Amino acid sequence: MRYTFGGDEHVFVEVDEAMSLDAFFRSLSITNAVRDSRIRGVTEICPANASFQIRFDPDLIAPDDLLGELRRLEGAGAGGGELRTRIIEMPVYYGDPWTHETLMRFRERHQDPTATDLAYTARINGYPDVPALVAAHAGSPWFVSMVGFVAGLPFLYQMVEPERQIQAPKYLRPRTDTPKLTIGHGGCFGAIYSVRGAGGYQMFGITPMPIYDPAQTISYLREFMIFFRPGDIVKFRPIGREAYDAAVAEVEAGRFCPLIREVDFSLPAFQADPAGTNAALLGVLHG
Repeated sequence: MRYTFGGDEHVFVEVDEAMSLDAFFRSLSITNAVRDSRIRGVTEICPANASFQIRFDPDLIAPDDLLGELRRLEGAGAGGGELRTRIIEMPVYYGDPWTHETLMRFRERHQDPTATDLAYTARINGYPDVPALVAAHAGSPWFVSMVGFVAGLPFLYQMVEPERQIQAPKYLRPRTDTPKLTIGHGGCFGAIYSVRGAGGYQMFGITPMPIYDPAQTISYLREFMIFFRPGDIVKFRPIGREAYDAAVAEVEAGRFCPLIREVDFSLPAFQADPAGTNAALLGVLHG
């Protein structure tokens, strides 16, 4: 691990040069240990994909003393690899009209102006058609490696063997518009756009399930405005227009309730048997 100071109030820690489930898990484990240790002077903890950053008050803890505390906690990231977390089912309307209209407005910025984002991603990943890509995208769980860049936006890592991961480049030039709650994909990462705005990820669909509500009026976001947290596991569920409209109506009426289950995740067990671990996770979700 590599430590560097960022000004007078931050320590940046690089866990690994490569992004992987191991790196995500180690970053999450160490930042959880920092939180649980309640180190005097630590004011913010921000885990990322293969790194993390700590903000501290130098009037309460000297930089070198904080560095010593962090080094002491390094072993937390190399422990048993066990995590108590949540698995969440998220409905997705793949190939929806709103992301389709948007992607058509920005075809000159895309690698293949003649194809939709779904069709392009299916082709470069060797899938015979869009339904096969959708089945692969929705068929396995996704691990939330970090939340941020835009408030409430989760980055997700597909929980399959590396050779089976969906890969897709970002747009040649970023769009100036992306619909709110778009399901996107760039590199090996998925993302859910928490708000409308610029973006460069391939657009696969849209979810009716809000994940960010600064007003905290949505029923399941009243305690905290941001839904996702690092370590969450997400399972996408394909839906059509009728189910999408019904879910939007449920959200507006305050009756929408995401399907969430508490679950134990073991990194060693997943690495030994990804398919078996995923089947067990989905069994908890629908058991």
